[in-house]
Order: sequence, then structure tokens, then C-alpha cells
Amino acid sequence: MSLYYHEYGDKNASLMVFLHGGGVSSWMWNKQIKHFSHYHCLAIDLPEQGKSNDDNIGDFTIKYSAERVIEILEKKAFEKEVIVIGFSLGAQVIVQMLSMKPSMVNYAIINSALVRPSPYIKTMIAPSIKLTFPLIKNKLFSKLQAKALYLDEEYFETYYKESSLMKSGTLIRILEENMSFEIPRGFEKAECKILVTVGEREKVIMKKSAADIVLHNSNCEGIIIPNAGHGISLANPDYFNGIIENWIQDGVLPLDVMPIK
Repeated sequence: MSLYYHEYGDKNASLMVFLHGGGVSSWMWNKQIKHFSHYHCLAIDLPEQGKSNDDNIGDFTIKYSAERVIEILEKKAFEKEVIVIGFSLGAQVIVQMLSMKPSMVNYAIINSALVRPSPYIKTMIAPSIKLTFPLIKNKLFSKLQAKALYLDEEYFETYYKESSLMKSGTLIRILEENMSFEIPRGFEKAECKILVTVGEREKVIMKKSAADIVLHNSNCEGIIIPNAGHGISLANPDYFNGIIENWIQDGVLPLDVMPIK
């Protein structure tokens, strides 16, 4: 059974694929899809999330997700130019995809991908989730979580509904995968142009992860986005859209960003 995806835009144009972060699903890209309506856009729900929350699809892992997204690209890309854009968990899936299919993609935007494993934190995930999981159906708690993700009222009910449906085992798997992911062998062979982005206000480990990715492939260009936390595409979609558009079309980046050295 294929992953669920939403399809928009001009089907004759270049293919632009969006992969969401953990705790949300493909709807997080609504403002990007509207902006890039002149592209052939696919917004995919990763396994066990959004409308891909079906037992027949299989359990979430980053590698399994990459395999399933690659299947979709093989059906939809034909001989098109392919652009993939991922945030957080979705950005990790892109790193995995590029290591498996180094010549499939033309442009990749990797936004806030964690690639430094935290073994100790991973051991704490399952017991912590078992204690706190009932809070996931508490609306006040969900509003605090939504605020941290830069979700406004427009998306809160969708976010709350999906969160309430998520199983504890799913959340544990997602978090354990996220916290144990590292750059796979083969990433250095990826042939596409790669833009690696991280927010200035993100944790140090996220900035170090961005630098690690840049160092692992000579096609990478890395930037730190000023005054941004974890979720620039949601917090400031117009700015994020402009970064993508100008970088793909002209190879130009905003003057206020800082290069990752």
C-alpha cells in the first residue's frame, strides 16, 4: 500500500516534493504549495502519520520511509527535474534517500536535520512517553505544543485531531528514529545541489548537525537563518519560500543569512 500524498499544481512542470516533520503531516506545507503552484507539487504523509496511518503501510523508520518515498518518485518523476524539501524528520528522510539514490534528485533542501545521535536520550524516550502520553489529548497541552511548532489557529484543530489519533508506540518509534539517526554511508555520493539550513535560535546540536551534513558532501551549501528557531517554514513561510525560489532559479541566497563553515 502506497503512502498517502496530496498532488497539486502543474503536472507538466518540475516535480517538487515536500516531507513533513514529526508531530505534523503534509498539511504543514500548505503555504509552500500555494506559493509554488507553477510546479508539480507532492506533499507526502510519512508512515504512521497523517493519512498514511494505516496498518497496511507498515511501521515508521527513516530508512523505510525513504524507500517508500523513492517508490513514489519513480512513478511520478519520469524524466522531470526533481526538487525535494524536508523539515526535521522529513529532512532526515531526504538525507537517507540521497544516500540510497544519489542521482534521483536535482535539488534538495534539508531544513533542520538532526544527524548526531543521542544514545542516552534515546533510552529515556519510551519510559517518558508512557508517563506523559495521556497529555496528548489535553487541549491546553496541545496548544502549548502547537505554539512551539509555530502553528497558528488555522492549523490547530488538524494538529490536535492527528495528535489524538497517534498511538504511543508510533510516537516512541518516531522519536527513537529521530534521536538515533546519523549520516548514512553513500550520502557523500549524492549528485544533486543541496541546501542545508538551520535556525540561529536552534539548539547547538542542530547547528553542529547542519555543519556535519555540509562536510559530508561537496555539493552542499549551508546557511544559518537569523532569528529563526526550529520551524522556519511555518514561522515565516514567505521568507522560506523566497530562499527556495531564489536558490533554485538563480543560485542566490538572502544577504542576512550566515554561511555554515
